[in-house]
Amino acid sequence: MSTIHVDVVSATESLYSGEANCVFAPSSTGEIGIYPKHMALLSTLKPGEVRVETEKGVESIYVSGGIVEVQPDVVTIFSDTAIRANDLDEAKALEAKQRAEEAMSDSQSDQEVSTTQAALAESLAQLQMISKMRGKKR
Repeated sequence: MSTIHVDVVSATESLYSGEANCVFAPSSTGEIGIYPKHMALLSTLKPGEVRVETEKGVESIYVSGGIVEVQPDVVTIFSDTAIRANDLDEAKALEAKQRAEEAMSDSQSDQEVSTTQAALAESLAQLQMISKMRGKKR
């Protein structure tokens, strides 16, 4: 079976670099699946889970958004914030969600509303991943 090289990079570190059977990413227009020899693609990402499927299993990584660049033999995912699913902190995500909801009620300008909606989307995506990971552990 052929593979594709995958790099998942945040602003501070490389979270994954290696070969994969396929990659799934939360594109701004919906989840995309990327397999070896995929056509070239450049897309924005929304907050959510990147799944890198390898011979050894699945590596789940939370991204706060970003960009995915696809070439036939290489996938590169750039995100300001990327965290391995097992390293997500539920207490921090719940706190961020609460802060965003409170800020949403106080938002007055379009810019404030947009910023708070983005923060809320990030915290909800993290909580969704945490919930999904708990389901896998059972």
